Amino acid sequence: MAILLLWNQPEKNGAFFSFLLISFLIGMSVEMIGVNTGRLFGSYHYGVKMGAKFNAVPWLIGLNWFVLMFCCGIVMTKLHQWIKDQYEASGFTMTPVVEKISLVFDGASIALFFDWIMEPVAVKMGFWEWKDGIIPLYNYVCWFLISMFLLWVFSKLRLNKDNHFAVDLLIIQFLFFLTLRIYL
Repeated sequence: MAILLLWNQPEKNGAFFSFLLISFLIGMSVEMIGVNTGRLFGSYHYGVKMGAKFNAVPWLIGLNWFVLMFCCGIVMTKLHQWIKDQYEASGFTMTPVVEKISLVFDGASIALFFDWIMEPVAVKMGFWEWKDGIIPLYNYVCWFLISMFLLWVFSKLRLNKDNHFAVDLLIIQFLFFLTLRIYL
């Protein structure tokens, strides 16, 4: 997925690679804190199915943080542009502050919803396991807050936010995990 996002990114500038690196490093860091202390997300551990690990966290997890945050940021950017165009066509304007807050909050809500759809599937597939088999509410609170921060970073960087594939990829991932959640 990450390779396809890279392939379809219209302009691969320093800001794009900065977001990739920041998302990867923050994703890996918060997951290492979570897995090794239980302080973020709750008490869980990763299985062997996700491949090589660093400090008990699969490398793919950091990459997945980038993919999801980038896709959510692109979707919200496109949606907000459409809403802004509708407002302006009606003679209204949307303040930049409202746009930024909405992008961060709404994008984090999409990421949270994605995590809620994905969590039970990932557990059933053996990607990770929760202590006592219970996904704590705290997991979702942390996901939301970390997503908000990463989407705030996304909103600040001057990267090309016109990656059409990111929208398709997010929809495909949602449908994939929703289908598995229903039928597993």
